[in-house]
Amino acid sequence: MTTASCHHGRGQRLLVLAQRHLTWVMPVAYGAAALLPQAGRWARRMPCGALWLPGGGQAVLTLQTLLLAYVLFIAALQVRVRDLTVLLRRPALLMAGTAANTAVPLLILLLLAGTFLLLPDADGGSGLLTGLALIAAMPVAGGATVWGSRAGGNQTLVVGLVMSSTLLSPLTIPLTLAGAAAVTSGTYSLALARMAHLAGGAHAAAGVVAPCLMGVAIRAALPERLIARALPWLKLLALAAALALTYLNACGAFADLIARPRPALLALATMAAAAMCAASFVLGWCLARMLRAAHADAIALTFTSGMNNSSASAVLATTGFPGHPHVLLPILAYSVLQKLLAGLADHALAGRRPADGEGAAVGPYLGRGTVPPLDRLQ
Repeated sequence: MTTASCHHGRGQRLLVLAQRHLTWVMPVAYGAAALLPQAGRWARRMPCGALWLPGGGQAVLTLQTLLLAYVLFIAALQVRVRDLTVLLRRPALLMAGTAANTAVPLLILLLLAGTFLLLPDADGGSGLLTGLALIAAMPVAGGATVWGSRAGGNQTLVVGLVMSSTLLSPLTIPLTLAGAAAVTSGTYSLALARMAHLAGGAHAAAGVVAPCLMGVAIRAALPERLIARALPWLKLLALAAALALTYLNACGAFADLIARPRPALLALATMAAAAMCAASFVLGWCLARMLRAAHADAIALTFTSGMNNSSASAVLATTGFPGHPHVLLPILAYSVLQKLLAGLADHALAGRRPADGEGAAVGPYLGRGTVPPLDRLQ
């Protein structure tokens, strides 16, 4: 056995070990944000450059932006161009998953709106509903690529759904925020209506689609053997980047929560976020079953339906509602819960995984060209 093979084998073993304990390591990042928020708040304010967008716009690069870009780059690096072409030739699951990411959270938001508006604290009710609206408006989270890969999902479909939902975000974000403005009141409704007219999705598209395209292009340009040798170590760094991103996102929200604890409001925000997140996971799995998707594709649809970009939601909450910190409460709760539910979904789906040789069963929408999971491609 060569030195390169030993090096690759060691990296693969470490990667499997890290993925196995990912469910329990994520809460540690939140605990660190609660106990040691100073370093995270300093890192969040640290500028890392700027990116010029088409049309003359400019996006400020932060450490969070760079960490998310690296996670997405590594996810796309695992995708081969020929697999994407298969996905585009049979776009039914891609279209269904993209539609579900937009429609499912909005539907749940509208169902929760009636309950929230009955609360005696009208300000708190609309504030929490606004936080849920900011979650519902966001495209698929980049972290879905990490969890989808860990669960054995179709990585090509996961990356395709991240890219497609983000490319459509200049249309879907205003649509969702306008719907939320209609069911909220006062300054919240006015602020959501104003935000619905801003092209915030263009910044998200640049920050998500660019690293994805770069990863696919580099995978096509470099020798397959070189990619296979380096990928376990690069994926380990991506897991570390995801942990760091979790810590940084939590630091901002925990500061106000610790300074002014409001247990009743926090409990209500947690229950509402749990309802939205759990229903999104379940409806994603039900959609996959209705489409008779292959197992790896069903995992991809489940995780992309249940995981929205809470990092972008937190940014919109802090910039759009600086005087209303409780808007962040459901976003913070959702950020924690979607990772915990992702771990539970991974555990539940583990018992349903087909044995080797049984995964060839495919649904009518993808046919014999179904893209297999990453582990079978390498």
